[in-house]
Amino acid sequence: MIRAYKFLMRPTVGQQAALAEMLRDHCSPYNGALQERRDAYQHASKTTVRYGQQSAQLKDIRAFDPERQGRWSFSSQQATLRCLDKAFAAFFRRVKCGDKPGYPRFRGVDWFDTVDFPKDGDGCRWDATPHDPVTRVRFQGVGHVKVHRHRPVVGRVKTVSVRREGKRWYVVLTAEQAQPEPLPATGSVVGIDMGIASFLTTSNDEHVENPRHARKAAAKLEAAQHNLSRLGRVRRDKRTANHQRAVKRVADLHRKVRRQRLDHAHKTALALVRDHDLIAHEDLKIRNMVKAPTPKPDPQKPGRFLSNGSAAKAGLNYSISDAGWGVFLTILHAKAESAGRNVIAVDPRTTSRTCPECGHVSAENRPTQEKFHCVSCGHSAHADTVASINVLRAGLVRREAAPA
Repeated sequence: MIRAYKFLMRPTVGQQAALAEMLRDHCSPYNGALQERRDAYQHASKTTVRYGQQSAQLKDIRAFDPERQGRWSFSSQQATLRCLDKAFAAFFRRVKCGDKPGYPRFRGVDWFDTVDFPKDGDGCRWDATPHDPVTRVRFQGVGHVKVHRHRPVVGRVKTVSVRREGKRWYVVLTAEQAQPEPLPATGSVVGIDMGIASFLTTSNDEHVENPRHARKAAAKLEAAQHNLSRLGRVRRDKRTANHQRAVKRVADLHRKVRRQRLDHAHKTALALVRDHDLIAHEDLKIRNMVKAPTPKPDPQKPGRFLSNGSAAKAGLNYSISDAGWGVFLTILHAKAESAGRNVIAVDPRTTSRTCPECGHVSAENRPTQEKFHCVSCGHSAHADTVASINVLRAGLVRREAAPA
């Protein structure tokens, strides 16, 4: 199996400058290749330019500009062109499926923040000084950069990437390793119901608090964004020091919220994987859940619209995005696979309206958001607990029905 590792790098001032130059010089061929594809298609011949043709041009480009393009790894520049090729492949796939196309865009120097090295040892070397107690990674044109390796890397390193996040630099590795030993069986199964009031509720009637990281940081974000808006829209190369500090403040706050959300998702998923052999959850279509409501034209007043609850839906969408259900479920599946656990997604329809005692299904069974009261047998419980019990039962049925 392939596992990714992300470590913080501690480059010197000179190495930071070299890393920034490496990103800048990889951004240039990316934008140049994108422009070439656009110009070729806009020509009367409608010529299509592909990765192989653009990759073959790298040799001449490096020879023409040895101090910049010739300074870096040939393989990493090929990887940059592959990223553009993947972006176009995704664009055409979305066009074919009828989704929003999202044509590949030019990257500004501040937007281009990752350089990939397809093979360890080709332009880069992980753990380049094994005799040194301090872990270092070597990059062509940069040198040996210190790495804060907070955990051991298991397996053979396949690829290495450099990533910039604000003022921090990270190295991301992918390592090929044998399938890890599964965790000891616990004999426990659980169903979980994702929510807003509680992040999740288990079939054992345990509630995990929703941390609401974005809500807690809303006041600071509002102040920072207001301060940024006062400075107006200015081109990046024309920004003053105050403008740059304001931009950095907003980005840092958003980055902190993202890290907090990831940390909470990792800890919650790890606790579930350690305690249960089977975890059943709702197969949520989050993208559909956060869509804005369709406008309702007013038949009596052309050009005007009726109320469609868009303000309330916007608040709900914000809460769903703040909870980070999609991130959590992705992490849960990855951890379960490594631990040898079984995770099953079930249809969420009617799970919160079905009585777990008598099986009666009715919208009247849920008079409020939190209360469940069956109108047939009188069973009462927390609505999220009822939903998680039904999710677990559906998950067990799917497990039994699955082919061996």
